[in-house]
This record gives sequence, C-alpha cells and structure tokens, in this order.
Amino acid sequence: MESIFTPLAKDLHSKARTGILKLAHGELDTPVFMPVGTNATVKALNKDDLKEIGYSLILANTYHLYLKPGKTVIEEFGGLHGFSGWKGNFLTDSGGFQVFSLSPFRKITDDGVKFKSHIDGSSHFFSPESVVDLQIAFQSDILMQLDVCSAHGVERKEAQRAVRLTSAWARRSKVAWESARDKSHGILFPIMQGNFFEDLRRQSAQELLELDLPGIAIGGLSVGEPFELFKEYLALSASLCPIDKPRYLMGIGTPEYILEAVDQGIDMFDCVFPTRSARNGLLFTRDGPIAIKKAMFEHDKGPIDPECGCKVCKEYSRAYLRHLFRAGEILYSSLASYHNLAFLWELLSEIRLSIQSSEFSSYKKAFLSRYLR
Repeated sequence: MESIFTPLAKDLHSKARTGILKLAHGELDTPVFMPVGTNATVKALNKDDLKEIGYSLILANTYHLYLKPGKTVIEEFGGLHGFSGWKGNFLTDSGGFQVFSLSPFRKITDDGVKFKSHIDGSSHFFSPESVVDLQIAFQSDILMQLDVCSAHGVERKEAQRAVRLTSAWARRSKVAWESARDKSHGILFPIMQGNFFEDLRRQSAQELLELDLPGIAIGGLSVGEPFELFKEYLALSASLCPIDKPRYLMGIGTPEYILEAVDQGIDMFDCVFPTRSARNGLLFTRDGPIAIKKAMFEHDKGPIDPECGCKVCKEYSRAYLRHLFRAGEILYSSLASYHNLAFLWELLSEIRLSIQSSEFSSYKKAFLSRYLR
C-alpha cells in the first residue's frame, strides 16, 4: 500500500525529525501529540475546542466503547465520526492496556483475553480478530493490534510470553485487517513489547517489522520504571524502527517525556495526563506546572502562563481559576483542559520549527532548564 508517512526535516544534532502523516480524515504534521478521548470525547472539551487549538487526531479506546455504548450503536451512525461529529482522525487503542490494568479480572490465553467488565462484572472475550473487527466497525483511522503489556519488574519468563503472544496476535490482526480492507479506510499498527530486556525488545521489533504494516508503536514503556531506564529503552526501541514508517510511543504526555521522545525520533505520542492533571488542578507553564489550588494564587491577577497565547490565558486570571477549582465549578475543568492541551500544541509547534532549523537540542535544553528548575 502507499506510504502514509513522509519524513521531512532531520535535526543535525539529534534523531529528531519532522514529517507528514497522511490519514483518511486529513494530513497532520509530526511530531504530534494526541489528546486522549477515551469515550470518543476529550473530557470537558467539545470538538470545536480541539479544532480551535489545532488538533486533528485524537485517541479513543476500544475497550470502553465496546462496553458502552457498544458496537451496534456506533455502527448505526457509520462509525465514530458520525456518532461523535468529530471530523478529524481517530486512533483507537486496542484495549490491551486496559485489560492489563484489570489484572485481577482477566485471563490471558493463546486465543485472546477473557475479562470482566469494570462496569457490571459481566464476562467478555477479546481476540486479535474481534478487536480488529470492532475498530473497523468504529471506522478508526488508525487501528491498534491487541497486545500483551507487562509491568516493570516482571520476571523474564512473563516478558517472553508477552512478546510471543503479541507477535502471534499481530500476525492474526494483519490477516483480519487485510480481509476487511474493503470495509475500512483505517491502517493497522503493531505494538512492540519486550519489557526491559534488550534481546526481547529486538526480537519483538524483528517479528513485527516482518509484517510490513504501515507504522509501528512502542509499548511497555512509561509503566512505572525510573526515568533513566525509560530513556535507555526508548533509545533502543526507537533505533529498531525503520525510518520510512511513523513511530508511535504509547502513553507519554509531559513536556520532559515528549522532548525525550522527539530526541529519539518519535513521531506520535498520547497520554491522558494533560487533561486529567488539569481537572485535578495542575496546569502547565513555561516555568513548570503549578497547583492552582494553592493560596498564593488567591489574589493573582495574571494568566496561567504569561507566554501562552491560548484564549484561557488571554481572558482569565489565576485567581479566578483557583476560585472555580475550589468551588467545584464545571467551567474550571473546561478552561484548565483547554489550556494544558493548547500549551502542548504550542510546545510541539516550537519543536517542529526547532527541528527544521537543526536547533532542537538547544531548544530542548533551554526549555527544560526553565521547566524543571
């Protein structure tokens, strides 16, 4: 099939790069952050907010949408776009991480995963094929294979099993995806595993790349490991990915993690952290995140971040946002989430410009010297 990714600029002093990702609902510039819209909505924001900021790709979750409202309802609307009204692109996670998180309530076999709903305790089964089928019904622009994620600190035997099953399920997912290409415009990504064992990472990458799918995702990082270990295995994993395919690092969304990922040539990333932390009172600024509930902001007439150009920073004071947060007003979540996502959008825009001028390394150093001080 035609390549979905065109590499453009390459930074001369790092592995950072820019590119264009071509998806069914529009092209986008990379590196790119994807806001998480678990239930086909980014919490506290509407689709016009996201479009206004600049986003054209969001992540929804197969596990949650399968349980509620279910495949049938979404199919009736022609997929997630018709159901939600979002005109941009959807990437749907396979639900593998959610099943991983529900370890007391699931059983993994060679065939797939048996699990109990966190909503009502009912029993369900995901196979690689059924997960692809769900995402095709959702008309996802990027589909993710069902994988097995293992936690930091597990024994080698468990990590080996995760790699074996993930590779086998990727092969089955490819067959299911290719057999339904006439029903879907979406593309399929496999997910690299291997935990924190170098040879298993290499094995996983080799087995997945043999499938020659349109892109590749890196899973099993940012799962509780120390930052230095994250950096080591991020560098290893990224080095195993081909240059002509988009590289997606799953589950990161803070400036320091994003900058490290870009440094290693990652093109895509997602995380619930920016919006979840916003709702809980943590707001991004150039000088590091602030906890808006603190008394020091009670009379503060300034914006969240004087250097941020978003409408929240233009129109609302820290004092007012603190009041909304402490009063439990719904408006707070909306404004805070908008700001954090706008902050990341601006960060990624600056990152892309710095790569184009081969100044990414100095940009990263300067940004972090303020943000982490």
